[in-house]
Amino acid sequence: MTAINGLEALAHGAILSPFTRTRRLLESIGPGHSHPIEMTVGDPREAMPPFIADKLVEAKATLSSYPKIRGSEELRGAIAAWLRRRYNIPGRVDPEREVLPVNGSREGLFYAALPAVGRKSFDGRPVMLITNPYYQAYLGGAYGTNCEPCFLNATAATGHLPDLDALEREPDILRRTAAFYLCSPANPQGAVATPGYIRKALSLARRFDFMMFFDECYSEIYTREAPAGGLEVAAATPEGFKNIVVFNSLSKRSNLPGLRSGFIAGDGDFLDMLAEIRNQMAPQMPGVVQHASAAAWSDEQHVARIRQAYRAKFDVCDELLGGRFAYKRPDGGFFLWLDVRHLGGAEKATLTIWKRCGVKVIPGAFLAQEDRHGVNPGRDYVRVALVHDVATVREALGRVVQFSA
Repeated sequence: MTAINGLEALAHGAILSPFTRTRRLLESIGPGHSHPIEMTVGDPREAMPPFIADKLVEAKATLSSYPKIRGSEELRGAIAAWLRRRYNIPGRVDPEREVLPVNGSREGLFYAALPAVGRKSFDGRPVMLITNPYYQAYLGGAYGTNCEPCFLNATAATGHLPDLDALEREPDILRRTAAFYLCSPANPQGAVATPGYIRKALSLARRFDFMMFFDECYSEIYTREAPAGGLEVAAATPEGFKNIVVFNSLSKRSNLPGLRSGFIAGDGDFLDMLAEIRNQMAPQMPGVVQHASAAAWSDEQHVARIRQAYRAKFDVCDELLGGRFAYKRPDGGFFLWLDVRHLGGAEKATLTIWKRCGVKVIPGAFLAQEDRHGVNPGRDYVRVALVHDVATVREALGRVVQFSA
């Protein structure tokens, strides 16, 4: 557990994004190919739903008035209906109190830390549990509320999810916990939490009265079975959605990262607090975006097409990477988490792959932190984003395989 003062770290620019660190690592080195391929950023490039532009124009009159901070009835209703269909929880999602639209899940993941800390008292400095590797907004939420981040390593030995049994043996930490940031399918490993795993994490949240922040942004990108959802599990408990909120967006599901449209859903009391905070300091989602978003959440055909496109890319990975880099087809998401210890580990391998192949990947060590024992779970890995078309993915991986052979 690090003792760094989060507010000071933010104020003095001590936090660098993994993309900035990668750029600095490679900035003085030329690519080893005349046609370099960028595979660092998870920026989806599949076709967006064809009706989105028309929906934006349909709602142009809404630009003349302030949108409501809790979003339109149309959008909240569409999100609630999607949650009910997707997770088979009919009648259990109240669009009035249990759905809160936000400008992309990143905004929600950061702002949610504020009421998580404010809703309870702590004996000592509050703690944020952060799965490690992690999405940067989680650490931002911890530092922005001056919480102590506790990094829970998610390694091959633990199924690329945090070890909840080990966590349960640390009640002193759990009593000081404000929230637990957990992602499924995991970014970057693609591991999917089972219903039993989610149930255990939620039981810890309720026993020690902290919030479970369940990041489901990759929930619709999967190669076999649809991942279980946090609200799906919570709905089957007597407490319902108490102590849990889920985060999702249209960025990956609908290939609309530029729309900046997401939502938080779950614990109604918690969302009431968060809505009041956002009403004072956060931007509303524009009305045109809300109208287009409602249409996107109501349509599944484009999602199936996007999911099939990623399956085709993973078919290429199966073909080229079998027996190499400890590759295993992930259960969800669109990243590869490749073991490169034979190339010297995360940073050295990133340099070598760029210099020899002209393929830019991101060092796994930049996506994680050292835990209390000085172990960075990303030190032997690189992350590869499969956002290009199949031909480009084949070209990039083919170069790396040919070099490593």
